[in-house]
Amino acid sequence: MIYEGYVFRGGGYKHQDLIELIEDVGGVIVNARIMGNEATINFIVPKRDVSIIEDMILSRLRGEFDKLPLVGSEIAVVLPSITRHHFPHPACDISEYLRRNGAKTNIIGLARGVGRRIAQISQRERRVIEEHDIAVLILGNFRDCIERYKWKLYDNLQIPVVVVGGPEEVDSKVPYIGGLGRVLHRLKSTEEIKKLDELVASLERCLSERQENLTVSPFAIKSEIENQVDEIKSCRSPSPIVVQCDGVRIKINYDKYASKIRESKIGDRRVRDVAEVKRSEIKDYIIVKPYLQYV
Repeated sequence: MIYEGYVFRGGGYKHQDLIELIEDVGGVIVNARIMGNEATINFIVPKRDVSIIEDMILSRLRGEFDKLPLVGSEIAVVLPSITRHHFPHPACDISEYLRRNGAKTNIIGLARGVGRRIAQISQRERRVIEEHDIAVLILGNFRDCIERYKWKLYDNLQIPVVVVGGPEEVDSKVPYIGGLGRVLHRLKSTEEIKKLDELVASLERCLSERQENLTVSPFAIKSEIENQVDEIKSCRSPSPIVVQCDGVRIKINYDKYASKIRESKIGDRRVRDVAEVKRSEIKDYIIVKPYLQYV
């Protein structure tokens, strides 16, 4: 069954009716934020039932209904440096635009990524980046630097990489989006928004190529753990469980709760039977990766 991601933005009145309808058609609530009279709900539903949800949102709830092509993904936005003397760079605008399209993003600054010949990436930085679905590497304005030197920052990464830089074209083995190098202003112009849309489309293609047959859906793992592990409700993170295309990141301590996660039930099986539970490189969080389903 093919699922698609969408967002509802509108009044909080009767939002519970929308949540019930999404669950009735087999959809999943990815994230729901209710603040006062305003509601923002990210969700996935079967493609065949999208018209039912759209009709309810537009006719009954009078809200906004938009597609989220990157929902269910966690993306690393990587920079050679995030220190203030290496500004300006468009990392915040790019990261926010990806969030608006459904992705969960983490900005990662490398300790020694600046310079040409001296630029490098450590083993731990590589492991942190590889916990994500895709890496977006934001570089500068010099074509020679990007082509001859910066390739070593992403050459050995085991996940898809999309490079962003100032030159319109460069010789690159990975997808490249030009026109988004170092700028002294926010990305607001029509041309800049088109470049951001190109980036989203490139990431969407990378995600579609990563689709695999898993023993259990990451969304199913998220739902069951939320229902069975009470500590999730007391987690202060805005998104205690982040869905990835091939697993989930759970933002509670590994040493305290890994055994409880392993013993959680999914149907008639336990998480340890269908997925690998391991320690994250980020704050000792928990990573759950479902096993591949071999037919």
